[in-house]
Amino acid sequence: MPKNNAVTDTTQTTIPFSPPDEEQLDISTLETWLWEAACVIRGTTDAPKFKDFILPLIFYKRLSDVFDDEVADLIGGHGGNEEDTRKTIDADLQDALKTGRPPIVRFYIPQKYRWAALRNHPADGRLGEFVTEAMREVARLNPPLQGVLDVEDFNEQQSGQRTLDDDRLWALIEIISQHRLGLQDTEPDILGRAYEYLLRKFAEGQGQSAGEFYTPKEVGWLMARVINPEPRTTIYDPACGSGGLLIKPRLFFEDKHPDEKSSAPQISGQELTPTTFAMAKMNAFLHDFIGADLQIGDTFRNPGFVDGNSGLKRFDYVLANPMWNQKEYNETFYANDSYGRFTYGVAPSSSADWVGMGAAYT
Repeated sequence: MPKNNAVTDTTQTTIPFSPPDEEQLDISTLETWLWEAACVIRGTTDAPKFKDFILPLIFYKRLSDVFDDEVADLIGGHGGNEEDTRKTIDADLQDALKTGRPPIVRFYIPQKYRWAALRNHPADGRLGEFVTEAMREVARLNPPLQGVLDVEDFNEQQSGQRTLDDDRLWALIEIISQHRLGLQDTEPDILGRAYEYLLRKFAEGQGQSAGEFYTPKEVGWLMARVINPEPRTTIYDPACGSGGLLIKPRLFFEDKHPDEKSSAPQISGQELTPTTFAMAKMNAFLHDFIGADLQIGDTFRNPGFVDGNSGLKRFDYVLANPMWNQKEYNETFYANDSYGRFTYGVAPSSSADWVGMGAAYT
């Protein structure tokens, strides 16, 4: 791998992807590998911050490897003609962007920004800039990834110093490159659970503030068992964090009804913090829950799920680890609520804890 200042042509990938593993990665192998990657930047970056670097890179690796697999399948369908296949994929993408329909691939990754291009880029002081550029371009070409991949700046500075310097970013990319994350390498469910394992590890290092994005998995599984969702129902979390409380009942349903995945519950949620919203979207994508409807914004002030002129959208189940100790809401806010959510009373301006429960019940 180039780690010096030599000029590298990132439009041509000189290092091929590793061949698919003979056996699919299991959860234990994935967890060990991903935590090893996280440890590369532990200590140099605050715990609340280093998850913002490693999680998008893992997600990007999955996107790139899956795209490689899909291209290979399409080449086979075109009689092995790689050039014609790539022209077809490129033309299809442009039409999909114009019409708003889904493209023939899950997510399109330009040749210039495939994972191998990131891996081949030297730690020359411009690696962070290149990674940021790659993710923002991929988000532009894949609208569902906007607000997910284009949030973090891998070249950001604090007090005149890079938050994550090129040497450590290069080392992180190297470790993530050890395994493929393609369609045949790991099941979406296993990869998604490994991702949640990382969230838990990050939360352990962050202390109380981790509640903003993570609810312990034991709580999530308990709530999933309590609601025991029926087929074709809807589940909503008004403060979804990284999405764990929404993911668990969906997984619970699929484990209980393995032949009824097409009728699995629809999951929806809203999250206030952009970086946490991005984690929730990545979590859903990694579990292959492409249809998850996640919105960003303040659930109290700007609820994202409304039903035309009839008020708020209704759901069969509501799960939440509500926002605690919120002080931005006063009596004027409650009195002027246009959705009539606070008919059971209002909370003091010092804490909006129970208002979250009332809003969910309305």
